Amino acid sequence: MVSFTGSTRAGILVAEAAAPSVKRVTQELGGKSANIVLPDADLESAARWSVSRAFFNSSQSCHCPSRILVPRDRMEEFVGYMADEARKFHVGDPSDPTTTMGPVVNRSQFNRIQAYIQSALDEGATLVTGGPGRPAGLERGFYVQPTVFADVRPDMTIAREEIFGPVLAVIPYDSEDEALAIANNTEYGLGAYLFTNDSIAARRIGQTMRAGRVFLNGDAGNMSAPMGGYRKSGNGRELGRFGLEEYLEVKAMFGYQATA
Repeated sequence: MVSFTGSTRAGILVAEAAAPSVKRVTQELGGKSANIVLPDADLESAARWSVSRAFFNSSQSCHCPSRILVPRDRMEEFVGYMADEARKFHVGDPSDPTTTMGPVVNRSQFNRIQAYIQSALDEGATLVTGGPGRPAGLERGFYVQPTVFADVRPDMTIAREEIFGPVLAVIPYDSEDEALAIANNTEYGLGAYLFTNDSIAARRIGQTMRAGRVFLNGDAGNMSAPMGGYRKSGNGRELGRFGLEEYLEVKAMFGYQATA
């Protein structure tokens, strides 16, 4: 068998290469994880956590909560907290102890992220903080401004495609059903996030979100729990018992009797 972690595009190539020898493939691929913030949630806590988690490792994380769904009438308040948190990041040389966000991996990825930022501007999203180009004071290197867009529509490019860079899309919704429909309307299904103080709603919505792992109120993962996704986010699981079983073959034996 082959275990692969990487982009969806590379995962398809790995699966094709494994097919002639009929190897099983388990894959942990891309994502476009939704984070639903319900009206009863602690908005400030949810906003600040979302920025901190999403911008971890310069947002080069397949589990990044890059689509944040917020009640329409709370949008302004929410993005205010997000902007304040995003501006706390110090982008620069990773060897500098004051740096909290380094560069992205290479020139190709830098250019790709810049194109996504420009597409959001062209398609009418509201720029809250960040934007195109390098941060002030950095003339070279693959540094990206921590960027937040509000008033993002589900059909916009930054709401549909994995960016793999520090660009967050805040999408307004008017009802719980609409939020769930937006969250599940994606070709990915790796991670999902939910913020609410209502435990009954949390279970109901969490069971409905089409993703391999759902995190409530910023809770941490557990190494004993399986990790993996639906649809173009991959197949199979890593971690825990389910992850070990991916490496095993099942055998059935019939007609054998134990002897003394």
